[in-house]
Amino acid sequence: MAISYNPWREINDLAGQVFRAVSSEDRSMAMDLYRSEDVFVVKMDLPGVTPGSIDIDVDDRTLTVRAERTQEPLDTTNEKNVWLTRERSTGTYARQISLGTGLNVAGICADYADGVLTLTIPMAEEAKPRKIEVNTNKAAVDADVVNTNIA
Repeated sequence: MAISYNPWREINDLAGQVFRAVSSEDRSMAMDLYRSEDVFVVKMDLPGVTPGSIDIDVDDRTLTVRAERTQEPLDTTNEKNVWLTRERSTGTYARQISLGTGLNVAGICADYADGVLTLTIPMAEEAKPRKIEVNTNKAAVDADVVNTNIA
Protein backbone atom coordinates (compact mmCIF):
# COMPACT_ATOMS: atom_id res chain seq x y z
CA MET A 1 0.00 0.00 0.00
CA ALA A 2 1.39 3.40 -0.98
CA ILE A 3 1.35 6.18 1.58
CA SER A 4 1.37 9.69 0.26
CA TYR A 5 3.35 12.30 2.16
CA ASN A 6 2.09 15.84 2.34
CA PRO A 7 4.53 18.24 4.05
CA TRP A 8 1.83 20.91 4.26
CA ARG A 9 -0.29 18.66 6.48
CA GLU A 10 2.20 19.02 9.35
CA ILE A 11 2.34 22.79 8.93
CA ASN A 12 -1.46 22.89 8.81
CA ASP A 13 -1.70 20.82 12.01
CA LEU A 14 0.81 23.06 13.78
CA ALA A 15 -1.01 26.22 12.68
CA GLY A 16 -4.28 24.71 13.88
CA GLN A 17 -2.80 24.01 17.31
CA VAL A 18 -1.45 27.56 17.59
CA PHE A 19 -4.74 29.17 16.56
CA ARG A 20 -6.75 26.91 18.89
CA ALA A 21 -4.49 27.97 21.76
CA VAL A 22 -4.98 31.65 20.90
CA SER A 23 -8.74 31.28 20.51
CA SER A 24 -9.14 29.16 23.65
CA GLU A 25 -9.93 32.42 25.42
CA ASP A 26 -13.34 32.46 23.76
CA ARG A 27 -16.18 34.26 25.41
CA SER A 28 -18.83 31.62 25.09
CA MET A 29 -21.05 30.22 27.79
CA ALA A 30 -21.14 26.45 27.98
CA MET A 31 -24.79 25.42 27.93
CA ASP A 32 -26.93 22.35 28.60
CA LEU A 33 -30.56 22.17 27.49
CA TYR A 34 -33.11 19.54 28.39
CA ARG A 35 -36.86 19.07 28.60
CA SER A 36 -38.57 18.03 31.81
CA GLU A 37 -42.28 17.40 31.31
CA ASP A 38 -43.81 20.79 30.39
CA VAL A 39 -40.69 22.96 30.79
CA PHE A 40 -37.36 23.39 29.06
CA VAL A 41 -34.36 23.91 31.32
CA VAL A 42 -31.22 25.75 30.21
CA LYS A 43 -28.08 25.65 32.36
CA MET A 44 -25.21 28.01 31.53
CA ASP A 45 -21.80 28.06 33.19
CA LEU A 46 -20.94 31.56 34.40
CA PRO A 47 -18.24 31.10 37.06
CA GLY A 48 -16.86 34.23 38.66
CA VAL A 49 -19.73 36.42 37.45
CA THR A 50 -21.55 38.61 39.94
CA PRO A 51 -25.33 38.12 39.77
CA GLY A 52 -25.85 41.87 39.28
CA SER A 53 -23.96 41.79 35.98
CA ILE A 54 -26.27 39.18 34.43
CA ASP A 55 -28.74 40.67 31.94
CA ILE A 56 -31.45 38.50 30.35
CA ASP A 57 -33.93 39.79 27.81
CA VAL A 58 -36.33 38.46 25.22
CA ASP A 59 -36.92 40.29 21.95
CA ASP A 60 -39.56 38.64 19.81
CA ARG A 61 -38.45 34.98 19.95
CA THR A 62 -34.75 35.56 20.74
CA LEU A 63 -33.54 35.15 24.32
CA THR A 64 -30.24 36.94 25.04
CA VAL A 65 -28.08 36.36 28.10
CA ARG A 66 -25.24 38.81 28.83
CA ALA A 67 -22.84 38.71 31.76
CA GLU A 68 -19.62 40.44 32.70
CA ARG A 69 -16.62 39.05 34.55
CA THR A 70 -14.27 41.73 35.86
CA GLN A 71 -10.56 41.47 36.59
CA GLU A 72 -9.61 41.23 40.25
CA PRO A 73 -7.27 44.12 40.99
CA LEU A 74 -3.73 43.29 42.08
CA ASP A 75 -2.45 45.22 45.07
CA THR A 76 0.54 46.93 43.48
CA THR A 77 1.40 48.95 46.60
CA ASN A 78 3.46 45.95 47.64
CA GLU A 79 6.33 45.65 45.15
CA LYS A 80 6.40 41.86 45.68
CA ASN A 81 2.93 41.49 44.14
CA VAL A 82 3.49 40.73 40.48
CA TRP A 83 1.30 38.83 38.03
CA LEU A 84 2.97 35.55 37.03
CA THR A 85 0.18 34.32 34.79
CA ARG A 86 -3.36 35.46 33.95
CA GLU A 87 -5.43 32.77 32.22
CA ARG A 88 -8.94 33.56 33.42
CA SER A 89 -10.69 35.59 30.78
CA THR A 90 -12.56 38.75 31.63
CA GLY A 91 -15.01 40.90 29.77
CA THR A 92 -18.57 40.66 28.53
CA TYR A 93 -20.08 37.34 27.53
CA ALA A 94 -23.24 36.92 25.47
CA ARG A 95 -25.31 34.02 24.17
CA GLN A 96 -28.54 34.02 22.16
CA ILE A 97 -31.13 31.28 21.95
CA SER A 98 -33.95 31.17 19.41
CA LEU A 99 -37.23 30.24 21.10
CA GLY A 100 -39.97 28.30 19.39
CA THR A 101 -43.56 29.45 19.14
CA GLY A 102 -44.87 26.89 21.63
CA LEU A 103 -43.16 28.49 24.63
CA ASN A 104 -44.53 30.79 27.31
CA VAL A 105 -42.01 33.64 27.05
CA ALA A 106 -43.69 35.61 29.86
CA GLY A 107 -43.20 32.70 32.27
CA ILE A 108 -39.39 32.39 32.00
CA CYS A 109 -37.64 32.14 35.39
CA ALA A 110 -33.91 32.59 36.09
CA ASP A 111 -31.82 31.41 39.06
CA TYR A 112 -28.09 31.81 39.63
CA ALA A 113 -26.23 29.60 42.11
CA ASP A 114 -22.68 28.24 42.35
CA GLY A 115 -21.65 29.82 39.03
CA VAL A 116 -24.51 28.24 37.06
CA LEU A 117 -27.39 30.22 35.56
CA THR A 118 -30.56 28.13 35.28
CA LEU A 119 -33.37 29.29 33.01
CA THR A 120 -36.73 27.55 33.19
CA ILE A 121 -38.87 28.08 30.10
CA PRO A 122 -42.43 26.74 30.35
CA MET A 123 -44.41 25.49 27.38
CA ALA A 124 -47.43 27.52 26.34
CA GLU A 125 -50.76 25.99 27.33
CA GLU A 126 -51.83 25.60 23.70
CA ALA A 127 -48.61 23.69 22.92
CA LYS A 128 -48.93 21.13 25.72
CA PRO A 129 -49.95 17.64 24.64
CA ARG A 130 -53.51 16.72 25.56
CA LYS A 131 -56.05 14.04 24.90
CA ILE A 132 -59.14 14.79 22.89
CA GLU A 133 -62.19 12.76 23.75
CA VAL A 134 -64.20 11.37 20.89
CA ASN A 135 -67.94 11.79 21.44
CA THR A 136 -70.49 9.68 19.66
CA ASN A 137 -74.18 10.26 19.28
CA LYS A 138 -75.56 6.69 19.32
CA ALA A 139 -78.87 7.67 17.72
CA ALA A 140 -77.14 9.49 14.82
CA VAL A 141 -74.78 6.55 14.24
CA ASP A 142 -77.72 4.08 14.19
CA ALA A 143 -79.65 6.32 11.76
CA ASP A 144 -76.62 6.39 9.41
CA VAL A 145 -76.41 2.59 9.51
CA VAL A 146 -80.14 2.25 8.72
CA ASN A 147 -79.88 4.80 5.86
CA THR A 148 -76.92 2.98 4.27
CA ASN A 149 -78.76 -0.37 4.48
CA ILE A 150 -81.86 1.04 2.73
CA ALA A 151 -79.94 2.59 -0.13
